[in-house]
This record gives sequence, C-alpha cells and structure tokens, in this order.
Amino acid sequence: MTDAYLINRFMDELLVEHGLSANTLEAYRQDLEGLSLFVTKQGSTLLQVDRELLLSYLGELTARDMAASSVARKQSAFRRFYRHLVQREAREDDPTHLLDSPHLQRHLPQILNEEEVESLLNAPDRGTDLGLRDAAMLELLYATGLRVSELINLETDSIESGFGFVRVIGKGEKERLVPVGMAALEVVEQYRRLSRPVLLGGNRTRALFVTARGGPMTRQNFWYVIRRHAVMAGITKPLSPHLLRHSFASHLLNHGADLRAVQMMLGHADISTTEIYTHLAQDRLKGIHRQLHPRA
Repeated sequence: MTDAYLINRFMDELLVEHGLSANTLEAYRQDLEGLSLFVTKQGSTLLQVDRELLLSYLGELTARDMAASSVARKQSAFRRFYRHLVQREAREDDPTHLLDSPHLQRHLPQILNEEEVESLLNAPDRGTDLGLRDAAMLELLYATGLRVSELINLETDSIESGFGFVRVIGKGEKERLVPVGMAALEVVEQYRRLSRPVLLGGNRTRALFVTARGGPMTRQNFWYVIRRHAVMAGITKPLSPHLLRHSFASHLLNHGADLRAVQMMLGHADISTTEIYTHLAQDRLKGIHRQLHPRA
C-alpha cells in the first residue's frame, strides 16, 4: 500500500465517520504528506515509520523555528493516523505511543469587561436600518457566543423566538441549539420585521443578516461593523473576530456557569478548549484579591 493510498483512506474515514470540516481535513492531509515526503527521502514509508524516525522529523521542524502549536497539531494528526492504522490492522504498533508533545505557552484571549460590552452594544443607532441590523448582530453574538462564521450563516428560520433558542450549524456541519436571552431576541425580531425588508430592496436570500446592498453578510463586512462601533464606544483594546465570543464565555464563568454548559453552547468538541476561559476567571479573581485584600 502506497503512502498516498493510506492517506486517502484515512481522509475518507475522517470525512464519513467524524464529519470534520474541509479546512481540518486539508490540514491533516498536508501534515501527513509532509511526513511522507520526509520518510521517503530516508528510504522508508508511512507504514514502516518508527518512533526514532518520527522524532527526527519533529526535530527538523523545530530546527526550522516552526511554532510549537504547529508542531503539536502535526503530532495530533500523526497520532490519529497511526491509531487508525492499528485499528484497521495495517500495523501492529503505534509509533506515536509515548511521544512527548511540545510545551505550549498558553495565550489567554483578549476580552471586554461587562461595561465595555454594554458600551459596544449601545453604540449602533437603532433608529436607522443599518444601525438596527448592527445592534441585532452584536446583541446576538454576545448573547450566544457564536463564531462569526456561524453568525453570518444564520438563516431566517434559524432562531426559534418562541422557544428562546438559535439553531446553529457549527464546525464539521454539526448542529447545536444555543439559548438566547430576551434582550437579543427582541432586537433581532425588530430587525427582521422592520429593517431587513428595507435592506433587501427586493432581493431574495435566506440569510438572516444582509448588507446594505441586499446580499448575505460577509466576514469582512461584519469585521468593519464591529471595528466601527468599537471606536464609537471608545474601546481601545485590540479587536479580534472572537472578541464577543471570548467575552461571552468568560462572563458566564465569572457568574458561576458550569464549564460543561459553556462547552456545549460554544460548540467545542473538547472541553480542554473551553478550559482556557477558567484561566481568565482565575486571573480576574487574583486581580480582585490583589486590589482589595489588605494583606495582598
């Protein structure tokens, strides 16, 4: 069996059985093809790879000053690939067993405090059609913690106003239901009833949020929206597409939300991804302690 054949079989399994996104699949393919190219030059194949050869490849990546996070992602792809081969009885052993992962420095995401969020949500002029649309998007983003891609892909029937949920298609085409508060539901309903028909201008689309030209909202357009209103709100912190998503999760945990519940709302497959927000909450508690305790 050639390396290309093994990789293609592995990709088929990931797509059919695990429903991974196209971007994730492409990253896995590139990681495995890179390993295949290296071991071929060493006179070996993916089926013949041993731990020492893997370590040699990972060492070469590190020598190229590749980021530890990128090396760790490749190791994750290799582990999954060789676990697949062992399960399919193509190999008896797993060369990634006991392979150490590179030390990753944890980078905590930037968030807005609750006062800054309030200022941002109040920045759009809700007396205009575009302002009402912007307010609806910002309110919904903070109320649900959706990814920006999930927000702009919402359709007109994605929100169950009577039940207080939004139906989201997330990574890997996985569907989840996320609760929405009344404040967000009310402004979204106002936008849908009053402003959306005006912005459409006779155009037809299932997209819930539309541009001034009546087309579906894009990531670039929304990025412009949030930057403009952040300036109007006097927010000087570095912005990111996940700004309100990070703030949503951190504020929930600060107010005592269960980590598993936050994981489900965010659509994280692994709770370790959600745990980064507990570090933010802990940092906040430390700050409060240092500021207020007389012997801190």
